[in-house]
This record gives sequence, C-alpha cells and structure tokens, in this order.
Amino acid sequence: MSYLVLARKWRPKDFADTVGQEHVLQALINALDSGRLHHAYLFTGTRGVGKTTIARILAKALNCEKGVSSQPCGECSACVEIDEGRFVDLIEVDAASKTKVDDTRDLLDNVQYAPARGRYKVYLIDEVHMLSKSSFNALLKTLEEPPPHVKFLLATTDPQKLPATVLSRCLQFNLMRMTPRLISDRLAHICAAESIEAETKALATIARAADGSMRDALSLLDQAIAYCGGKIDEPQVAKMLGTIDRDHVVRLLRLLADNDASGIVNAIREIDEQFPNYSRLLEDLARDLQRIAVYQVVGTCDSEDDLNEQEFAELSEALPTADVQLYYQVAIMGRRDLHLAPDPRSGAEMTLLRMLAFRPAAAVEGGSAPGGGAATRATVAKTPSSKPTAVQVKRQEAAAPVRSWAEPDWSALVGQLGLSGAVRLLATNCAYLRRDGSVVHLGLDPRSESLLTRQRKDTLAERLSTHFGEKLTVEIELGAETGETPVQEESRMADERLEAARQTLEADPNVQALKDMFGAELKTDSIELINPSQSD
Repeated sequence: MSYLVLARKWRPKDFADTVGQEHVLQALINALDSGRLHHAYLFTGTRGVGKTTIARILAKALNCEKGVSSQPCGECSACVEIDEGRFVDLIEVDAASKTKVDDTRDLLDNVQYAPARGRYKVYLIDEVHMLSKSSFNALLKTLEEPPPHVKFLLATTDPQKLPATVLSRCLQFNLMRMTPRLISDRLAHICAAESIEAETKALATIARAADGSMRDALSLLDQAIAYCGGKIDEPQVAKMLGTIDRDHVVRLLRLLADNDASGIVNAIREIDEQFPNYSRLLEDLARDLQRIAVYQVVGTCDSEDDLNEQEFAELSEALPTADVQLYYQVAIMGRRDLHLAPDPRSGAEMTLLRMLAFRPAAAVEGGSAPGGGAATRATVAKTPSSKPTAVQVKRQEAAAPVRSWAEPDWSALVGQLGLSGAVRLLATNCAYLRRDGSVVHLGLDPRSESLLTRQRKDTLAERLSTHFGEKLTVEIELGAETGETPVQEESRMADERLEAARQTLEADPNVQALKDMFGAELKTDSIELINPSQSD
C-alpha cells in the first residue's frame, strides 16, 4: 500500500477530533443540534488552519444516514464516501482553476435538481475569492434564494476580495492561526500514535516554523521523519529548517545587553558554520525582543510555546526599555532589507552592529589612537533610560552628590530624578505620604492602578537612592488619603492660568469696544494657553 502523508492521514473526521477553532466548532455544533441551519457558510483564515476540513465534516453531519447531527456516525455509506472524496452530492470546486462565468453557470445548472443520494446537495467552493466578477454575479441569485435541499460552503484565505453582496448572504466564520503550543501538542500526539521518537524541543521548533498552520506543521513533520531517519531531535530539525539554536539567540541578546560588538562578530562567525537561515535568525531575535518588551511592561510574557520565561526575566533586567524598542525596530528593518546586503551573513552582522551604533545617547568609554584598531565600547547612557543597567546605577551613585533628606516637594523632586516613559508617568500620578526609615511611602489613585508594576516601582526606588546617596525603597499604596499629585497640580495650575487669561481678555479695552460697537461676544471656551517654550 502506498504511503499516505500525515496531513491526509491525520485529517480530522469529526468535530471532536478537530484541534483548536473552538469558537467556530461550538457555533456549528449548536446549529446542527438545534436544527437552525443556514444555507451558506463562509470559512476564512490563513492556509492550513482547517477551513476545508471543517466544511467537509459539516457536509458529513448534514448527510449522515442516521440523521442531521453534530456527531456523524462515520460508518454509513454517506460518511465513508465523503471521507474518501467520492460522495456524489458533495460537489467540491477549486475556484482558482474555475474562475470563468461559464464554469459557474455549468455548476449552478444542476442546483434545482434534488440530491441523488444524500439529504442535501452541498457545494464546497474553495478559494472562492478567485472567482471573477461575472461569476459572482451568476452566483448571487442562487446564493440568496437557494432551493431547500442545497447548502453552500465557501472557503477563502482572502475575504477582503469578496463582494459585500456575497458576504451579506453568508454566515462568516474566521478561523484563527494556531498557537505553537497547540501545534506542538498535536505533533506529540501524532508521533506517539505513529511510534516515532521525537524530542519536545524539536517539535516546538517545527511548531514555530509552521507559523500557525497545522497542515504546514504536519508536512514539516513528514520532512523531519525522512531527514532524521530515526529519532527527531532538535539539532537535526534546526539544520533541516535552517534555524538557529535558541542558545545562540539568547547569547546574541546577552551580548547586546553587554554592548559587546566584538563578541557579536565572533558569535556570528560561529553561527555561520551551521549554514543558518539569517532571515529566520533576525525573525527569532525580533520575536524574543517583543517578548522582553511585554515582560518589562506586565511582568510576564507569552507562554504559548516552550520558551523559558526565566530567560526573559533576566534579559528584561539587563536591557533598558528604550534599547529593546530600538533593537526590535532595527531587527525587523534588517530582515526586510536582508536581500539588499552583499550576502546574508554580512547583512545580519551589520543589523546587529547597527543596534549598538544607534543605541540611545551612548557614550564612548576609553578611546583609541587613529588607525590603532583598538575596540571602543559604548556603555553608559548620557540620558537616563527608564531601566538603567547595574553598571549605570553604580556609576551614577558614585558620581551623584550626597543630599540630606528633607520632606520633599514631590513635584519638584520628580523633575530632578530624570525619569522618562512609563516610570515618570507612574511618579507623576503618585503623591508623597511619608518616609519610615529607608522606606518612602507614596499614594496612588486606584484609577491609575494599571501604571503600577514591580519593575517601575523598583526603577523609581533606584533613582531616589541615587539622588539622595542612600539605599531607599518605595512602597505605593492604592486608595490612600493623598495630597495633590504632580499631574493634579499641573492640571490645577493650567486651569488657573486659563481662567486668568479669560479674565484678562474680558477686561481688555479693545474687546470691550468690539462688544459695544458690534455686539460681539467673546467665546471663552475657545481660549487656549500657548506653552511659552513652544511659542517660538
């Protein structure tokens, strides 16, 4: 017997065996069990997520000889013939190859006739967006008022190309891309059933490479079985896909955090020996930078695959927030322009070096004689980032003058700490309460609770410690009785300035003259203050 590829062998035969897409399956199951069936269904989504598979299962549920049900028996002649693709009343059409209006008219000529064997005559039109405008026009009337024995199941990867008149006549279901974790779990199940030995990390690598498509994942698994020969392990799979060992990506991120340009060049030299896919290297780098950015904001990251969250915790501490944003942008731009480089290796290498060259306000430590070739390393930011490195904090503490503590004007103090971004936003929405020993207590309105994270609080404590030359910690209390916060103070002062401006205009002799002569009215709501620093 000829070999049947995994994508066909493991295609789900019923809704219970379908992986993911619960939002679609639940709607179809409820409709089948309650008998509330529409005449036209449209399934949209990227390739390999189950559009045609779900449509075939729906066709089976409609024509099962044991009755319309969300659980077709799979044993009657109708179910077996649909599974084998030879059921006479399931008409499958590939719209990509039959785009002409004559093809559509030939297809619809038999709509009026009753099904030959089944309960319903089902038209499954794949890639329906490929039909011509004339074909859509020919389909519209039948799609609007089909005979009771006809059901239309349409599938497309590009619903934007469908006319609104077609969309309005269908129940539309958008199938989602599958997560790496969902795909890798399914691959593990299949490997166990097929008695194939496979490492979890290897399957996770295949799942990420599939990019949300279960069919692509099964095709890659077939390829990995052939490539690895026996056991599917991560090094072999990485070599097959041209991907980089995750340890190399983490190493590059640590080198970026250390601002080690020579280390990056050496790392790329070692990676090049594995004949890597440099586009995928930059893609993996950008993906990890995105997760680091998320971790810095919310204290956790996407756990839909098998990546180590502890690594992201360490890297989020080592990389300033501004640097992460810059590196991410440089990575995706470098990947986009990789084909313009003299060769992929030099393109990836220059992308990484560009990250260091454009690091925000980097200062150069040490120097080198002209032509001497000595490496210089940018280490300390001239302007403070929202999350300074440990080296930056130590140097700032050494250079900062010692200030004695006094009950502070919190608004003025916030301006002196050099805060930026979300940390500054948190500080300006807090009010000073008191100091107990080395603990500074602040109050935060519960409405601004979303600004409060452990990382931002720790950064604020570091800046206060640096400013006063002593180790301080910060405790922020929600809903505490607080005084005026810097934000509230600024708002109040702006209101006072605006009111003063209105009174000045009302008292202006020229304004009074215009009122007296022409009955003019001063629209006080239109008065706006101009920031003196921006008026030049």
